Amino acid sequence: MASLPVEVVYGLYFGILTGLVPAAVAWLFGFGFRYVTGVTIPGLAVVVLSVAIAGASGGLMALADPTITQSDNQVRLTVALLVVLMGALYAHNRGDAFANEIPRKMSLRRLTERTLSTDVVELVGGRGQVTVTVPREVGDIEGYPPVPVDVRTAIRDGEWTFPADIPLVELESRFADRLQTEFDLAAVEVQIDEQARASVAAAAPVGGLSKRLSAGKRAVSIEALVPTGLAQGDDVVVATDGGTISASVVGVDSVTETVDADDAEDEEAPKWAPRAPTAAGGEGRVTLAVERTDVESLLRSDATQFVVTSRGVRREFELVSLLRRAGKRFSRLTVGADGPLDGVSLRAASVRDTYGVAILALRHGGTWTIAPRGDQNLSAGDTLYAVGSRSDLTAFEEAVA
Repeated sequence: MASLPVEVVYGLYFGILTGLVPAAVAWLFGFGFRYVTGVTIPGLAVVVLSVAIAGASGGLMALADPTITQSDNQVRLTVALLVVLMGALYAHNRGDAFANEIPRKMSLRRLTERTLSTDVVELVGGRGQVTVTVPREVGDIEGYPPVPVDVRTAIRDGEWTFPADIPLVELESRFADRLQTEFDLAAVEVQIDEQARASVAAAAPVGGLSKRLSAGKRAVSIEALVPTGLAQGDDVVVATDGGTISASVVGVDSVTETVDADDAEDEEAPKWAPRAPTAAGGEGRVTLAVERTDVESLLRSDATQFVVTSRGVRREFELVSLLRRAGKRFSRLTVGADGPLDGVSLRAASVRDTYGVAILALRHGGTWTIAPRGDQNLSAGDTLYAVGSRSDLTAFEEAVA
């Protein structure tokens, strides 16, 4: 029999070799049990399992045999057993701690969520904002007509400012919607990196005026006394010889701007005028969208006057603005099968108390209900409109789905 220090060294060596597999298994059990159930697995169970694995791989279970416990190698075997047990307990604790640190519920959206670099965020009025730049040429989308050169230049030279507290995925969507709206593009594809540099591919609209006309409408141009500030989309009433005709404006004469001589020599002056211009006022031509049955009477009459009608105050937009100032957002959700809302009522689900959101409307059985009561039942496939903070809506969406 070797000396005691040598036997201890042998025991440590054998314990490390034999305890690698039990330690890995103990870490997986500690992490998995804690992550799935939220409860820590008992350490005794991990110790018994580790000894069993070590015995199967390294023969340490033979310590129960008296011929082994009374042999000359009992010191090194005892040390090896202690190393296996301590390694398994340590690995179990680390796995349990790791499962407690990471989020309990992970989603593909959260894993792929990218954010802006802090270097490009500017503080304006106490809130962060970012200016998106387009350093590269605007590309074309296959299958669509090419974008005009002046539109490409306007996209590249424009200043596009957005809130900085949104993920890059949503920032890309907002930038694409803004470009599509301002330049009347048929399609836009945007990719933004962490430095707020955008790669843009755009497509010119296939149609012009005909694309903006609703079904059953016809476009008619008339000469009239145009009010100052008239713009595309305004509702008007045209006075004709046979009565009045309701119409909507689809085109007006643009404002004529004068440029000073000094400004004309400035190379940085904008060379592109935004679409949807307003009328300068006075005698001019206006293109109106009218019903098909009103086209003939409008063309035959001398329509020299028309009145712009008021759309009134849109209270829903005021409500949306107030909610956004309070940090609230809207979300449209669909109730998933076998979820926490499937087959229960709003009162039983305790949506407001559990998730911190409010249900504004829902569609159940093909019927919409505004401000539903607590006894309203829910089932898979129902559509909900919820309002709450961004984080609460994200958690509610994951739970409902």
